[in-house]
Amino acid sequence: MNPIKPNFILSFKMIFKAKQLSLFIFMLGLTGLILLDSCRKDELLSEGKVTLHFSNDTILFDTLFTTIGSSTYTLIVSNKESKKINISSVYLAGGAQSNFRMNVDGLSGYQLKDIEIPANDSIYVFVEVTVDPNSASGPMLITDSIVFEVNGYQQDVDLLAYGRDAYFILPNRNIEGLPPFHIVAGENTDTVWTNDKPIVIYGYAVVDSTASLTIEAGTEIYFHNNSGLWIYKGGSLKVLGTQNEKVVFQGDRPEEYYKNMPGQWDRIWLNEGSVDNEINHAIIRNGFIGIQAELLESDMGNQLILKNTIIENMSGVGILSRAYSIDAENILISNCKQYNLALTLGGSYEFRHATFANYWNYDVRQTPAVYLNNYYMDSQNKIYPYNLVKANFINCIIYGNNSEEIVLDNQAQGGSFNAFFDHVLVKTEASTSNPAVWQSIIRNQDPDFEENYHLGSSSAALENGKAGVLPSFDLDGVSRDALNPDLGAYEFVPAR
Repeated sequence: MNPIKPNFILSFKMIFKAKQLSLFIFMLGLTGLILLDSCRKDELLSEGKVTLHFSNDTILFDTLFTTIGSSTYTLIVSNKESKKINISSVYLAGGAQSNFRMNVDGLSGYQLKDIEIPANDSIYVFVEVTVDPNSASGPMLITDSIVFEVNGYQQDVDLLAYGRDAYFILPNRNIEGLPPFHIVAGENTDTVWTNDKPIVIYGYAVVDSTASLTIEAGTEIYFHNNSGLWIYKGGSLKVLGTQNEKVVFQGDRPEEYYKNMPGQWDRIWLNEGSVDNEINHAIIRNGFIGIQAELLESDMGNQLILKNTIIENMSGVGILSRAYSIDAENILISNCKQYNLALTLGGSYEFRHATFANYWNYDVRQTPAVYLNNYYMDSQNKIYPYNLVKANFINCIIYGNNSEEIVLDNQAQGGSFNAFFDHVLVKTEASTSNPAVWQSIIRNQDPDFEENYHLGSSSAALENGKAGVLPSFDLDGVSRDALNPDLGAYEFVPAR
């Protein structure tokens, strides 16, 4: 091996030092550029027209109720210049009298000054609105704008809100163990809710014993979070909607995000043997339980007549019944987290031309669309039998995205269990061969649902209904084929 010559070592050292020097010069130059750029960004662009960039040119608030503030909308204001800018003034054009409120970069007020935005950066503006009370029952348009002034030039973002006056029912009683409530119909009184203004409920609106509540066609009822309607022992509810003027029960959040959001309010609760209840042409949506009907005393003569009604998007159950009596026709129950229909502790039921469609997709659903039992099980797993006097389903559809959409849970010894399915399209893995329970069944065939669970042209439900079963009109008011009606709540209409 030849030894390394000293002059080679010297050359290597010189090259290494040269590279070190070059790296030092490069880093020094880079640091200078960074400092220069930093200085440039810190420099204020104080002259000339500056264009701010907004995430929205217009902020639109959906229909709001008087005195209730909206949720907060966010506006992003961006500076795309290489220097920082100063917004000398940002203000609501309506001034202190504006219905709108704003917070700009952490500061609140109807007029703010000297708001800086660094180069290539953004700030956030948060906007809310409250509608002042007035006598107008229809929608009213509320407008304003946020004006931004930079270097003497102005830009603005429009603000629009639709407002309505409403009747407000606020809780005025608090009893331990009960939710806050307000008695809207006292004992032995008859109360009528008209459709001249929406009704907004906070807490529970209560119909007391021996009282009645009648809700006229076209009435809109909005529930705040955890609120509901409670028909107490011996009370009566009559919802008298029509084909053209439905009675609507829903949450009070107007934003588009909440349009189909379940769980916004609690339930309609027919509690402890209320009598002579009728719900016709109603839409019940986006709550926890659509209707909870229960009998705790056997001598109350309870009954619910349910017609032409849609129950949808419940975070719990569409209809939860406990030992009740329900006669229903032309109903659609869809998309509930647990059950569309849970008939428990026995009872007496008949459903004609009903569609139970469960395609819940917010998370995994482990329960069937329809569930029936005839017992109560306590915390010690002791079973108490009840009588399922009848549960008749005629010309119905029971379907969804689970492999099993119906469970007949007959565990009680000593309690009757009389369930009967006649001309029904059902999705199930269980046998439907027992003629005492199943008759003219279409099993696991596609109902070909289209928009809002109307039937498509290839639906297995077409012309497979039992003749002579009322009602003769469907949920849309379309006349049914007298001899070969379709199954479910809707009659097929070509080219709908």
